[in-house]
Amino acid sequence: MAAKRLVLDDFIPYRLSITSNLVSDSIARAYESLFGLTIPEWRLIAVIAETGGITQQAIGARTLMDKVTVSRAAIALVDRGLLVRQANPEDRRSHLLELTDAGRDLYAAVSPKALDLEDRIFAAFDPAEVAQFMDMLRRVEAVTAAIGR
Repeated sequence: MAAKRLVLDDFIPYRLSITSNLVSDSIARAYESLFGLTIPEWRLIAVIAETGGITQQAIGARTLMDKVTVSRAAIALVDRGLLVRQANPEDRRSHLLELTDAGRDLYAAVSPKALDLEDRIFAAFDPAEVAQFMDMLRRVEAVTAAIGR
């Protein structure tokens, strides 16, 4: 039996990376041109909108962004008046990040565009295929996280 040979173009981790880069680049161009946001900044806004108030450490854990990326995005958003830092009553060493009214307005403007882009990417797929794809991605994430531990 012949040994399995690595062919980069058929290597699933490579395909995931290429696809992720294409999607991220497309999103980044849209968010930058329309709203002046980087991908990390948009992720912070979205996570904070979903949670109400969250620490930078929790954002990093949830999004798998490193501390420096989260910190730079938070500073930029605070400077733009889109986020505020509030004292964290549960841990005085950290702060909760919360959206300002301007941040909530921006989220309300960006969200439909994000959903529209997702719809355009997956328009050629049956909803059952999309649901199966999401299930597979979550399973790949779980297995990969377990391998990393």
